[in-house]
Amino acid sequence: MGATGDVWLPWAPLLEQHWPGRWLAPDLAGHGWSAPLPTYSFEGFANRIAQALAPGDRIVVLGHSLGGVVGLALAARAAGTPVDAVVGLGIKAVWTPDELTRAADVAARPVSWFASRSEAARRYLRVAGLAGLVPPDHPMVDAGLRQIDGRWRLAMDTGAFAVGEPDLAALLAATDVPVVLARGEHDTMVTDAQLKEYGVPVATLPGLGHNAHVEDPAAVLALLDAYR
Repeated sequence: MGATGDVWLPWAPLLEQHWPGRWLAPDLAGHGWSAPLPTYSFEGFANRIAQALAPGDRIVVLGHSLGGVVGLALAARAAGTPVDAVVGLGIKAVWTPDELTRAADVAARPVSWFASRSEAARRYLRVAGLAGLVPPDHPMVDAGLRQIDGRWRLAMDTGAFAVGEPDLAALLAATDVPVVLARGEHDTMVTDAQLKEYGVPVATLPGLGHNAHVEDPAAVLALLDAYR
């Protein structure tokens, strides 16, 4: 939530060496360069991605946080997308009423404008959960920003925060392909115990946090070894 596909670009050298096929790091709807949706749902996010996939491809999905939920929606039987496996990293499994209320409040706020790129970049990194992991002047930040008439804003449609709480049990019940739920050992947004409630394999990555894919790409890529 809040980041863009460019967060995955540092993976390119690893994928070229260790992944046998093509790879795609899309902007979710309302993020980066992807157009917004009139209203947001996990199925709506998944449908937008499905439109960009080539027919007949063998697809393995690795999704982080919101992207992991979208991966499950993409793999659901009713979606009709030929997904072979899903690895969901850092999916928040339990939401409190207060957390959902705060997310709805953020979704309803007007666009915030900034006088400089550096101010907007710092806000982008906070919203995307990347503060302290990625410097504001990193090229990957550019996809998350827009400059209009000399002012800066985040590219994201904040309305996406209204997507709500995923029904992980229902999504998993609707999926016939192998699923792994993974988290960094120090991820404060989800616990091993919460993930193990769903009856699918759980992988814990030692020493890593919520953004394990940014902290240690090689460790996260290893989760796909069985699907090469």
